[in-house]
Amino acid sequence: MNETGSTLAIATQAWPTGPVVLRVAGELDHYTGPRLRQTVEEVLRGPGTGIVADLSELEYCDSTGVTVLITACRRAEALGSSFSVARPSPAMTQLFRVVGLDQMFTLHSSVEEAVDALNEG
Repeated sequence: MNETGSTLAIATQAWPTGPVVLRVAGELDHYTGPRLRQTVEEVLRGPGTGIVADLSELEYCDSTGVTVLITACRRAEALGSSFSVARPSPAMTQLFRVVGLDQMFTLHSSVEEAVDALNEG
């Protein structure tokens, strides 16, 4: 926890079929965004590694958090990888639609659906 009380937990799980699932929980903001950015960079060191961001436990996301997600998607694409979002809450889905992120990457209803879509692509 930092001086603002923001907390972020990130669990990394390599999926048997290739992609890496990042389970993101808590608050993604100015204070916690660098941790997710660093985790994405560590995962993307290998070429062709797809990322699925499981946001089912993400409670809050400010403009910095949105920027981190956009940067992660662009970074993955630049390396020939992919970035998908799974299980965003209704509030996060609405936020993504308002800012146009639903046009940048597909929002999947489950991690399995996102992994299957990455493996098909």
